[in-house]
Amino acid sequence: MAANEKTKAKTEQAVGKTKEAVGRSVGNERLTAEGRAEQARGDARQAKEKLKDTGRR
Repeated sequence: MAANEKTKAKTEQAVGKTKEAVGRSVGNERLTAEGRAEQARGDARQAKEKLKDTGRR
């Protein structure tokens, strides 16, 4: 299950970066903000999984 969550985190980060880049290139501030928010969700999910892994050792 942890691998699945880690994959979700990486996917959210990648999609967020793409949205942010597209938003910047077309001048769409809303899309840029959505991309940043998605990256933040991915970062939070990844941090949570890292904490879980640390607790298992």
